[in-house]
Amino acid sequence: MSESLIIEERPTPDIARILLNRPRTRNAQNLDMLRQLDAAFMRAAADDSVKVILLGAEGPDFSSGHDLRKSLDQEPAERFSGVGVSSPGGQGYMAREADVYLGLCRKWRDLPKPTIAQVQGRCIAGGLMLAWVCDLIIASDDALFMDPVVAMGISGVEWFAHPWELGPRKAKELLFTGAAWSAAEAHRLGMVNHVVPQGELASFTLQLAERIAQQPALALKATKEAVNATLDYQGQRNALDYAFNLHHLCHYHNVQTYGSLGDPNGMPSLDKTAKPKDAAE
Repeated sequence: MSESLIIEERPTPDIARILLNRPRTRNAQNLDMLRQLDAAFMRAAADDSVKVILLGAEGPDFSSGHDLRKSLDQEPAERFSGVGVSSPGGQGYMAREADVYLGLCRKWRDLPKPTIAQVQGRCIAGGLMLAWVCDLIIASDDALFMDPVVAMGISGVEWFAHPWELGPRKAKELLFTGAAWSAAEAHRLGMVNHVVPQGELASFTLQLAERIAQQPALALKATKEAVNATLDYQGQRNALDYAFNLHHLCHYHNVQTYGSLGDPNGMPSLDKTAKPKDAAE
């Protein structure tokens, strides 16, 4: 049996809690974790007794992003779905990222039940993707949010929701600088719903979920669909697809120029970039 990289809990009969469980890697997301996470989301979505789904993480950090130690092109083709996943070169790699990163994020964003992310510690790059697909985000006061991918020669992560979460100018600042922003700053910008002391994160998130779970399930589903449809009619879906194409243009350029998916001249250490940006400016 493969290692359990996801913990599933039922704190109350109508609330499902899913926890990322790779604390030794700061919950870096490999393919096994993402597949297990998808299965857990689908189980919760299919269970009629579940009205709200929580996404959290074991250990001090929510997620350090995608695990770059094994690229998706090193995985067997049968672990992916979609056209072109077994193709060589950029076509195959783009198809695999479309399946696992863009595709799963879109699938989770459209789950038919309210989802809440509870975020502590660092939430970096691919970690942002997991938090952003949730309907609400609750952060502990020690949380840090960052996307340093531009320094790797890439135009941001695959689920490019930055302008929708932060507004265009602050999205550009986050990406251009690679700086880490505090929970207070994320809350000020509207990306985070609430900031609570680290020791109260789980209890506060559960209390909020319990309040939401008191509402009729159909009304919750319809309300979520209405808000998501509003974003799509404003152009979010098309914009995400366009940004994904640019992401892979950067990959192609780096492979042609440097022989790797990222620019080896960038990639600053997290110690240099993870200085919190507060709302004091």
